[in-house]
Amino acid sequence: MDAPTLRKGTLGTADIAFFVISAAAPLTVMAGVAPIAIMLGGIGAPVGYLLAGVTLAIFAIGFTTMSRHVRSGGAFYAYITRGLGRPVGIAAALIAMLGYNGMEIGVYGLLGSTTADTVQALWGVDIPWLPVSLAGLLLIWYGGFRSIDFGAKVLGVLLVAETGILVLLAGGVLLDGGADGISLASFTPGNVLVPGTAAVLACAFAAFTGFESTVIYRREARNPDRTVPRATYIAVAFLGLFYAFIVWTVVQAFGDANVVEAAATDPGGLFFSAITHYVGPWAADLMHILIVTSVLASLLAFHNAINRYGLALSEEGVLPEALGRVHPRHRSPYVAGLAQIALGAVIVIAFAAAGADPYAQLLLWVNTPGMLGLMLLQLLAAIAVPLYFRRFEHGEGRFRTVVAPVVAAVLLAAAIFLVTDHVDLFSGASTGVNTVLVSLVPAVFLIGLALAHRLKRDRPEVYARFAAEPSTPDPVPAAAPSSTTV
Repeated sequence: MDAPTLRKGTLGTADIAFFVISAAAPLTVMAGVAPIAIMLGGIGAPVGYLLAGVTLAIFAIGFTTMSRHVRSGGAFYAYITRGLGRPVGIAAALIAMLGYNGMEIGVYGLLGSTTADTVQALWGVDIPWLPVSLAGLLLIWYGGFRSIDFGAKVLGVLLVAETGILVLLAGGVLLDGGADGISLASFTPGNVLVPGTAAVLACAFAAFTGFESTVIYRREARNPDRTVPRATYIAVAFLGLFYAFIVWTVVQAFGDANVVEAAATDPGGLFFSAITHYVGPWAADLMHILIVTSVLASLLAFHNAINRYGLALSEEGVLPEALGRVHPRHRSPYVAGLAQIALGAVIVIAFAAAGADPYAQLLLWVNTPGMLGLMLLQLLAAIAVPLYFRRFEHGEGRFRTVVAPVVAAVLLAAAIFLVTDHVDLFSGASTGVNTVLVSLVPAVFLIGLALAHRLKRDRPEVYARFAAEPSTPDPVPAAAPSSTTV
């Protein structure tokens, strides 16, 4: 009997877009990070999110064009391997594992702290964060174990709810006219071209990390040549426009002259104060609950992405073969899921044993190398696109294969510099701690290069088939035109 495989051809554009947008956790990003962007960048902060969205949309042009030619489940590392070679590709694979694990595991600290804050706000009861985080680990494991179809349904419901509460806030502000009337001053050059915009960009790019997850689900998508590009563009467009719109409405809620002071005085309560004033206390209570579900949605989306990276690397022979086992009933990579949850539990318990703060240390310290790792992957993938297409004849246009990827690479390199230069905004740590956190990314990259050398020397057959194309074609529904692209 053949070993069970992932459930093929079950995900549509909306399903995959839900996973990517849920990983970004719009409510968590807005209520938790946007006040910092406003505090540092002023009323021009909404434009920072637009600039980040435009940069990643340009990147997506070459990225999705290449997705029509690369069918591996390894996403970024497979693309990087095609363009930059196996050593860089193997190093990129380890960076991907660092990036996604860093982005997810740190969020268990946010789950514990936000749940504790919610219980205190609603019922006046103090609860410890560690049991909440450990319970979250079990819940996320179950969601990933139950299959991608189950996860898509759960994430869809949670995403609609958290998006709805933000739309409700925006509607209340706009209908009331804001604090001083509706103003478009946020979009004027004088309020955008300020030193604080660099800090806003750092926050904004962090809010988009993980959007390339569309390609990770390629093997489970219906007609992936159409589904993957559409889901990518939908996710990037939605996040960029939605983030900018919500931040702008919050600026209107307090007024151009007062919002920066309000954000600096109580960044954590900025959104709750706004929705209490313009909608009602009941909406603030609901927002407290939906922040918890927003965090859970982000965790589940990242968990599913990590599982598929683990599955792909197991099939490559880089990670242990056991991680490639797929559950016979649920068609989920359940062993990879167990391994990821076990790693998360070890890190969460270690931080708790050290007396660390779940937000200021577990979340921010663990997220920092994760965020930088995923941004580096985007840069390497952008560089890989033109190098890949120059090697063979193809019918793709020069704009898609050369111009857009080169522009994206320049913009992403600038973004990485800005984020690294303002890393203290994310970590809140000392210079020494920040140096260690940032150094983890190049250190893992060098370990990957060493691993590639060892595989080439000791296991040449594994090295030779790394990031190879799957032996079976992508599923294409009978009714779908196989040659249509977007």
